Amino acid sequence: MQLQEDIVPKVSTESSWIVPRPRRAYAWVAAAACAGWLTGCADFRPPVYERPETPAKTEWSRQESITVSPAETVQPNWWQGFKDPYLDKLITQALSGNYDIKVLAARIRVAQAQIGEAKAGQLPVIDLNANANVTKTTGQATARSYNLGGQLSWDIDIWGKVEKGVQAQTAEFHATEADWRAGYLTLAANVSTAYFQILQFDEQIDQQTRTVQKNGQILNTYQAMFQNGLVPKIRVMQQQAEINRLTKDLIELRRSRDVTENALATLVGVPAGNLKVPPGKLQNRVQPPPVPAGLPSQLLARRPDIVAAEYRVLAAYNIVGQARLAQLPSISLTANGGMASFALNSLLKTFTLGIAPSITLPMLDPNIRARVKTTEAQVKVVESDYGRTVMNAFEEVETALVNVDAHKKQRIELQQQVDQLRVVSSQIEAQLKEGVVSQLEVFETERSLLSAQLSLLAVHQQILADTVTLYKALGGGWTDVRVSNATASTSSSQ
Repeated sequence: MQLQEDIVPKVSTESSWIVPRPRRAYAWVAAAACAGWLTGCADFRPPVYERPETPAKTEWSRQESITVSPAETVQPNWWQGFKDPYLDKLITQALSGNYDIKVLAARIRVAQAQIGEAKAGQLPVIDLNANANVTKTTGQATARSYNLGGQLSWDIDIWGKVEKGVQAQTAEFHATEADWRAGYLTLAANVSTAYFQILQFDEQIDQQTRTVQKNGQILNTYQAMFQNGLVPKIRVMQQQAEINRLTKDLIELRRSRDVTENALATLVGVPAGNLKVPPGKLQNRVQPPPVPAGLPSQLLARRPDIVAAEYRVLAAYNIVGQARLAQLPSISLTANGGMASFALNSLLKTFTLGIAPSITLPMLDPNIRARVKTTEAQVKVVESDYGRTVMNAFEEVETALVNVDAHKKQRIELQQQVDQLRVVSSQIEAQLKEGVVSQLEVFETERSLLSAQLSLLAVHQQILADTVTLYKALGGGWTDVRVSNATASTSSSQ
């Protein structure tokens, strides 16, 4: 019977509740078991970074378009290969005055500052405060109190959670550097293409003006023949309509040149209308240089947009690691100290100090665990974006090589056509002097020659544009970049 009394809970006569001591112990055991189970289910290890897999590519299909050994590389100042001092001047001006490139440079500075912000999470936070309180109650003496104190809070990064955040922000910093390089490359390509188009318009305008003049001479001949009854009125009207069409095209060419010149002014950082490109002939001033293509594997380490995409994959890996480490117990230390007195002259005579270490178990927080799943899912997004960037880069290089190859072959055929038409034109003029052919046949031959020359000019400009595109697609001469968490300088490359 005594044994039964020992196991019956004691009932307090001073309180209305029962104190079940064994059940409290069971609650603590259950809580510890639950925490242990959650800890066993959680993965605290930061993931090891590996470059995302992409379809393999070992060589370019249009090797005949490459006239320089793959061992050579594209130079960073590749536009100088066109040997046009005015183009060099425009690109230099654009790199210092273009606002898009300034925005990208400013983003580098923001990303660099954010590294310092991330590092600040490892440091203790100190708050200082001071106050004076004066209270006056009717019929009583004035009450005064003075306080001076401070508080130090320090979340100790024993697992490296903050360091993972620093690594993630450092990777984002390097990605913004690569964005700047990509913008630099795009700007140089756009300036080059716009400049070539302006020179093409100049040459087209010159040839179109001569075409209008020749057709005016043909119209005069038709009018004379009509007056003599040799051709019907409709032939004169057809020729006049042809002159109207050619004049309209000439106006359009001049409009296109002005619009392109305005666009070029914006690229170089000059208000539209303030830049005047001197007229020139594209085929005489600019010739396409040979381009070394390198190997597809080199593209992954040289092309800035690919490097930026890979750095963002690395940043996503580090954010996953940070989220996983955030599940581990965190230790924080809080220290309070201060002085208080009812008289200002005795404030420094008293001092209090308190230290309160604490530990938290974040793995019990469902928000923390959900954060891990979110960051892991985000990795798949940036890995897919990296793969898309690589595939687009392969396509751009292959397409540029195809275009360069095809347009060079077209230029050969057009050059032969122009040469043959020049011979025909000379023979027709000789026959005119002998009276064998009419002036109209001479005009028609010259018109055919001018049309072929315009086609030759267009394909020459296209080859130049294709060469610029190929330079850009190959990474524009930037050196190889190995993406990793290795400590690197955070000074921008601009």
